[in-house]
Amino acid sequence: MRKPLIAGNWKMHKTEAEAISLVRKLIQGVKSQTSIDVLLCPPFTSLSQLHKLLVSSPILLGAQNISEQKAGAYTGEISAEMTVEFCSHVLLGHSERRAIFHESDELINQKIQSALSVDLIPVLCVGELLEERESGEAANVISRQLQAGLKFCVYH
Repeated sequence: MRKPLIAGNWKMHKTEAEAISLVRKLIQGVKSQTSIDVLLCPPFTSLSQLHKLLVSSPILLGAQNISEQKAGAYTGEISAEMTVEFCSHVLLGHSERRAIFHESDELINQKIQSALSVDLIPVLCVGELLEERESGEAANVISRQLQAGLKFCVYH
């Protein structure tokens, strides 16, 4: 049986100093925990420093997003190749990115393919809007998101 994964998405919270302070406390609390995997997904600004703190810890480090592009003139974007230097995982398809940035299922699939191409483990986020749940469409929305998000994925 696969070990449960508990992930904490920090969203746009914590300065680098605050992140370091919190991670030092988390390392002590998680030190002997072996029944679950713990994944932290802080803002990009903290990844390098947290990677150094977590390298000998059981706590996993993940990014909150990546670009579907491998490289190029994409101001503000971060590639999978840049991310895998610090992280083992990446969150993709989060409801906020779908809603606020209008990320489509197809774009999320491209990002998943990009992550897999460098052995970055994608964590595909799926979920329905309140209106979709209330109209009885939740199962259809989640099924669509899963099928489109995982289309053409090759697992090792």
